[in-house]
Amino acid sequence: MAVLLKRLLQSVRPPAALGRPMGPREASLGTDPGAAVRVRFAPSPTGFLHLGGLRTALYNYIFAKKHQGSFILRLEDTDQTRLVPGAAENIEDMLEWAGIPPDESPRRGGPAGPYQQSQRLELYAQATETLLESGAAYPCFCSPQRLELLKKEALRNHQTPRYDNRCRNLSQGQVAQKLAQGPKPAIRFRLEGEAPAFQDLVYGWNRHEVAHVEGDPVILKSDGFPTYHLACVVDDHHMGISHVLRGSEWLVSTSKHLLLYQALGWQPPRFAHLPLLLNRDGSKLSKRQGDIFVEHFVAADFLPDALLDIITNCGSGFAENQMGRTLPELITQFDLTRITCHSALLDLEKLPEFNRLHLCRLVSNETQRCQLVGKLQALVEETFGSQLQDREVLDPAYVERIILLRQGHICRLQDLVSPAHSYLWTRPAVGLVQLGTISEKVDVIAKRVLGLLEGPGTSLTQDMLNSELRKVSEGLEGTKHSTVMRLLRVALSGQLQGPPVAEMMVSLGAKEVRERIQKVLSS
Repeated sequence: MAVLLKRLLQSVRPPAALGRPMGPREASLGTDPGAAVRVRFAPSPTGFLHLGGLRTALYNYIFAKKHQGSFILRLEDTDQTRLVPGAAENIEDMLEWAGIPPDESPRRGGPAGPYQQSQRLELYAQATETLLESGAAYPCFCSPQRLELLKKEALRNHQTPRYDNRCRNLSQGQVAQKLAQGPKPAIRFRLEGEAPAFQDLVYGWNRHEVAHVEGDPVILKSDGFPTYHLACVVDDHHMGISHVLRGSEWLVSTSKHLLLYQALGWQPPRFAHLPLLLNRDGSKLSKRQGDIFVEHFVAADFLPDALLDIITNCGSGFAENQMGRTLPELITQFDLTRITCHSALLDLEKLPEFNRLHLCRLVSNETQRCQLVGKLQALVEETFGSQLQDREVLDPAYVERIILLRQGHICRLQDLVSPAHSYLWTRPAVGLVQLGTISEKVDVIAKRVLGLLEGPGTSLTQDMLNSELRKVSEGLEGTKHSTVMRLLRVALSGQLQGPPVAEMMVSLGAKEVRERIQKVLSS
């Protein structure tokens, strides 16, 4: 900033031509179609990554991978007063968890670094100097108090607040006098001339005559940090960004950015503004809702593919609207021209069903199933710990059998350590008296079921057990089959509801079923 201040006296001059002229067609096409695709996700670390940000990052990632390009993470941390500790790390952690890691980032580095705007201040100063020298920018000495009064006056008159461009035409002498008084000026960009039309890849042809509705915007604050408008233009240029895929809230600012590109003599990238991600009732996703942050879904044991699937399923950009797409399928099927202007309505109540589909897919793959076995073993240890009467329940073959039998019935692996499934890992405290309230024929039923399990290495199947248990019920005069099933369910699990009794018995295995029934009889 000090260098800029020294040059201000020489830089105050009538505005020259703002870079080379740019035709509307050129403004719309931006980069050379044959150039490498480079896209960026540029969040501000003023909060942890949320679903809206994840969706923007995902669209950038799959667009880059579909075109054999590069996906860049850039942190826009120029608003130092609003930075949240740990947010920068969280953003990159969550992208890696989701399976969409950046090719270049603060953590990974890369040829266009540094990737934090607070470390790129010299580039913004150089661009600002260029704009000052051409007359496209000027120093503004207006105090925060004056700007606040302008805002209040406009609101009182039911007008949109805008800067009145008071400092735009200060003479060289006036600038020198104000600099001598000490306050460091902000630098504003001169909004003049017709804004170039541009063809957004989602919203089509656009032109926003910003000079008619806005005052000249600040591009460099008095502390030497840039505002978003300057920083994103400078960074996208120096990082070789070919396509900017960002939220539709920035659509109206694009004409302003194109004027900056024009003033600097740079070729702009192509733009695609993504419609907003909203709640299913059309209300805005709020960061105050704790359950929109990605880390919430990590802690709740949802699968990355399920989350990526639901945030793309509710929007557009694909030929078909189907559930169960994996990341490679999203990349293959993605078509930017299919993104519509309609907001995407997200129904998170459907997420468990999405997760169930993706969990079944993992179970069907032997390698991934082995990983699930290890994860479930850890969950059982963590949940039950010292309550485990028999550590044989941690045997990989047993854990795998549980996963295979329960697939399609559970939405998350974590469900298998819920109270409803605790009988799989710990023995219930059930006595003869409790079972006697269900049927007076507890002894008879128990002994007949034990008879089914006689012999070492008895192999149980659900079909065989369903048939044999039906025969047991038919041999008990005055006792309904449903009563027999209820009694066995309580004896084996301590619960009145749960999976079919035959599945319970197959899950536990003949040896464990015998021990649980014998324990009841001896109580």
